[in-house]
Parts: sequence; C-alpha cells; structure tokens
Amino acid sequence: MALWDRLKESATTMQTQLVAKKNDLKSGAFRDASMAMCALVAAADGSIDASERRRVAQLIASNEVLQNFPAADLQRRFEEGLDKLAADFDFGKVGLLQEVAKAKKKPAEARAVIQIGIVIGGADGDFDKTEQAVVREACYALGLSPVEFDL
Repeated sequence: MALWDRLKESATTMQTQLVAKKNDLKSGAFRDASMAMCALVAAADGSIDASERRRVAQLIASNEVLQNFPAADLQRRFEEGLDKLAADFDFGKVGLLQEVAKAKKKPAEARAVIQIGIVIGGADGDFDKTEQAVVREACYALGLSPVEFDL
C-alpha cells in the first residue's frame, strides 16, 4: 500500500474513532488543546499562508467532533494560536504546547487531541515531516508515546 493510501486510511480511521467518542469530548481543556494543535499543524513549517489558514479553518468548522463547541469560539482560539506563532514562532510554539498539555489529565481527550492533529495534518493528503514532528512533540507534552500513533 502506498504511503498516500496509508495516510488517508489512517486519517479516516482516526476521524471515525473521534466521532465515536464525541460525547466524551466536551471539556474546555479539550477545546483549547485541539485549537492549539490545529494552529501548530497549520504553521508546522514555520510559515502561515492564507490558503493553509483557510483550509484548516474549514476543517475545524466541518469536523463533527469539534461541533460540540461554537464555531466562532473555535475560530477565535485558532486565530489567536496562529497570531502567537506569527509574533514569535518559537515562543508561540512553547505556549501552544502548554495549551495542548492541558488535556493530559484525561487520557481519552489527550489521544483525541493527537488524532485531531493527524486528521488536520493528513487532510491535504500530505502529512509531511514538519507536521509529523509537531504532532510528535504534542505526544510528549501529553505523556503519550508517538509510536501509538505511528509517528
């Protein structure tokens, strides 16, 4: 199986798992960690271009699990994360990883945050090395093994 096919299959499987847990994923910590994860993945290569910003914003708005939260609130939190990264990428990244770490107390939420990062990163069919690296860092922030997610 080609890498592209495995990525699509993995993202689809993770989205299915997320939907199955939708009713358990309603905390503020999960919301904040998910939006921080989305911002980190969107800016993983160190730049934030308008097309990627729009694509990730559309994915957030259409993600069934994230519909537990008001779309405007998610959009605001995502944009704030991107603004932090644009102002000072390294410092912003540290702050966003701290946001991600807030989901550490609930293992199901922690795993779901990583799954959202993988779904967002793989949505364009190219879960590249920089996106994988930032999701791997998020695994460490959450006390999860990247191996569990094939990272």
